Amino acid sequence: MTSLPAPLRWLHSLEWRRGFYEWARSDGVTWVYIFKVLIAAFLTLWLAMRLELPQPRTAMITVFIVMQPQSGQVFAKSFYRFLGTLAGSAVMVALIALFAQNTELFLGALAIWVGICSAGAARYRNFRAYGFVLAGYTAAMVGLPALAHPDGAFMAAVWRVLEISLGILCATLVSAAILPQTASAAMRNALYQRFGVFALFVTDGLRGRSQSETFESRNVGFIAEAVGLEGLRSVTVFEDPHMRRRNGRLSRLNSEFMGITTRFNALHRLLERLRSSAADHVVAAIKPGLQDLAELLDGFSGRALTHADAARLASQLAAYKEGLPARVRSLRASFQEGVPSDADLLDFHTAYELLYRFVDELHSYAQTHASLADHSHEREQWDEPFTPKTNWLASAASGLRASFILIVLGSYWVATAWPSGATMTLIAAATVGLSAATPNPKRMAFQMACGTLLGALIGFVEMFFIFPWIDGFPLLCVMLAPVIVLGSFLSSRPQYAGVGLGLLIFFSTGSVPDNPTVYNPYTFINDYIAMVMGMLVCAAAGAIILPPNSRWLWRRLEQDLRAQVVYAISGKLKGLASGFESSTRDLVHQAYGLAVGQPQVQRHLLRWMFVVLEVGHAIIELRKEQAILPVHPAYAESQPWRQAIRVMGRALVRLFLQPGHSNLERALIAVDHAISRVQATDEPFAPHFDTSALRRVKSYLHFIRTSLLDPQSPLAALAAPQGPDHAS
Repeated sequence: MTSLPAPLRWLHSLEWRRGFYEWARSDGVTWVYIFKVLIAAFLTLWLAMRLELPQPRTAMITVFIVMQPQSGQVFAKSFYRFLGTLAGSAVMVALIALFAQNTELFLGALAIWVGICSAGAARYRNFRAYGFVLAGYTAAMVGLPALAHPDGAFMAAVWRVLEISLGILCATLVSAAILPQTASAAMRNALYQRFGVFALFVTDGLRGRSQSETFESRNVGFIAEAVGLEGLRSVTVFEDPHMRRRNGRLSRLNSEFMGITTRFNALHRLLERLRSSAADHVVAAIKPGLQDLAELLDGFSGRALTHADAARLASQLAAYKEGLPARVRSLRASFQEGVPSDADLLDFHTAYELLYRFVDELHSYAQTHASLADHSHEREQWDEPFTPKTNWLASAASGLRASFILIVLGSYWVATAWPSGATMTLIAAATVGLSAATPNPKRMAFQMACGTLLGALIGFVEMFFIFPWIDGFPLLCVMLAPVIVLGSFLSSRPQYAGVGLGLLIFFSTGSVPDNPTVYNPYTFINDYIAMVMGMLVCAAAGAIILPPNSRWLWRRLEQDLRAQVVYAISGKLKGLASGFESSTRDLVHQAYGLAVGQPQVQRHLLRWMFVVLEVGHAIIELRKEQAILPVHPAYAESQPWRQAIRVMGRALVRLFLQPGHSNLERALIAVDHAISRVQATDEPFAPHFDTSALRRVKSYLHFIRTSLLDPQSPLAALAAPQGPDHAS
């Protein structure tokens, strides 16, 4: 290599190749996406013109809307766009048939329909939301122009379905055939990398090296990954038959990951409470067992977990779990030589109960991960799906906002008879639908207005100074390409996504030639003024009418979060754990996104999540323990300890529905009473945590008490100065 010229030596250097691979994984993916958007858009436009469809631009706009970096996302979005278009077209035909002679009633019914669809889009925050968006604004975009010619409404709906179908076909074909980026590959990579990050997080926590800020930020990341992986899983079934055969295991794996994060968070926070309360002798007694697990996980920290690694991890965890009861008995015997108090023993037992449950679920996670290597496996049988949770008031507010906008703009159109009033109204319907599923509809609508204004300026120059001078489709593509590249690039950047979307969609709406092309500057300018006005009204409504990123919704989501404890107490036990885990995380994920720029609000919500997960999970474990108790008088329903647990449940319901000092005191008294009743009950089994149901029950009750008294919890502000320890 030394004989090569300097430029060739540079090309062969490792540094250059490393830089190229880094670029290919980041910006390179974006430019591949832009290239595919260009190919799909021009192919669609050419076919639409050759087939003499009335509005080729509609087919082209479909490409811009459904194109995504990953082919599975394109398939999913296209599927829901097609369903939404069919639904919207059917509703439009029905409304035209009912109210063709009465514009006011038609606009009122359309406003109600768009409101319902916007509420649905706010309720479902994945690609299903896009189906609701399309169902709403398809009815507006086809129905409003058809009011002038009701007899052509059915054919207008048919043409729109054909144009959108053509765009969907071209977008999915190009996405799958040219340099495909699959959602299944992204999901595999996320699954492989996730556990290495988690294992490093666990080992740091077990060794006491975790900082509070790091602990919280990691948990936020795990929440986002759990919600994101559920979205990826729902997408991969469209593109990969191998992932479709593993769909149950992928759902199970995500549920189990949420379970192990909750288990470890509970253990970690208990250890932190012990460290902060100067219970060093208890921590020292617990430490050897924690150290063994940390050393086991060191071999998997910070690295990808392959199927073979998962199988090896499962076997090592099985051996660790098998030897843990004997290890605990040995450590407890040494600990009791120092004559610890009853409270210290409870802390010791609770820590090891949490550790055992964590290891048990971690072992199950490793087995499920290893099973992905097989096409068929018994662990595929899983019927506990991810359960999203959306506040009904937030969805209703989105629907009311959309209906109000349509009524106001429709009334203005009718009152003024402005020729471009229909354009303003239908563009507002499209904007309010597209922004309904975003955390900040005001920002999204305003960005789309900026993109539309930019598209109007560029479109005026192209439409009236360039298009009349060009000849042939290739030159048309050359003139359109810079705008499409700019819009696609902006839409790939989250902070400018609205600008890019507005530029692509509404430049095409107003400036891409139709069959036949009409050059009318008056109509062009009026239509773009109407588009921008409609979007600005949507932005103003998003800022004024129950904006979702304001205090009222944070409080509602906090109430929903606290109500998860009520769900843990009263919900059906089958599937309760996974439903509780997923819905709690989904609520926090929503609230965290809505509170962007408000770190104090985010931290407050995150701390509520910790106490809700801790208490809720402990309650679910108590319910499971009671459900599998053997038949014996010590475990009868009429036993005082079981009655005390029911009383405690009612006290916790009051506390989490109406947090207050008196309700906190009642809950603590109820927990203390339940612990004392369990301690006073004899059972016919050895008093070890792997054989004694009452010891496990007592550990979970003690953990609930320590969670309620946690100084980092939001409940700490409600507490009076602590009295003597309950076990003293």
